[in-house]
Amino acid sequence: MNKPHPAPEELEERIGYRFTDRSLLALALTHKSFASEMKTESNERLEFLGDSVLSFITSNYLYKKYDALPEGDLSPIRAGAVCERTLQKLAREIGLGDHLYLGNGEEQTNGRGKDAILADAFEALLAAMFLDGGIEPVRDFLLPKISREITSIVENGTALDCKTSLQQVVQQEKGNLLEYITVAEQGPAHKRSFTVEARLNGNVIGRGTGFSKRSAEQAAAKEALALFGMKAY
Repeated sequence: MNKPHPAPEELEERIGYRFTDRSLLALALTHKSFASEMKTESNERLEFLGDSVLSFITSNYLYKKYDALPEGDLSPIRAGAVCERTLQKLAREIGLGDHLYLGNGEEQTNGRGKDAILADAFEALLAAMFLDGGIEPVRDFLLPKISREITSIVENGTALDCKTSLQQVVQQEKGNLLEYITVAEQGPAHKRSFTVEARLNGNVIGRGTGFSKRSAEQAAAKEALALFGMKAY
């Protein structure tokens, strides 16, 4: 049997938003396993909408915050910021798993701790907030969290480790030398950008720009992977 659910006020307190229509909140917490047993609607449609809300808020933030970066650099940053790993982490921060409505099967197999279920429910929650109160409360709740993830990606390289993947490719042939060469630095000290070339045996195979040398190297490696016909994400 399902465990007793915490009061919805507890979750509202954690997200800093009080629903006018609490049925939207309940729907966002309803996993398909529970919906199937109870013959009711699941949170899958809300998840679909929440994915777009998440992408819009993240894209808008990136577009305004990092106005010197081209689309090719913004896309992998966004991909890392909104990936399942990030969403399940944010879901855990607000204790979302405790509030989910799960079917008996998922309850018995620790569904409350499954990354995919938590990530999907987090997106559904964003959609429920959007439908109930518009984009502003979602932005107020989400941006402090997602901007933290974005800053980490920009400073440390994308969550998708393209350099490691590229190294594995070039090592398949002995004697290959892979180097990352900084070819340009520009902008003021507080907003410095770097351009790096990935060179294989002296030949340029990728070029990337970022607000740290590490992120620029990741971008260069991503372009090089594309040259080898490999997708970075």
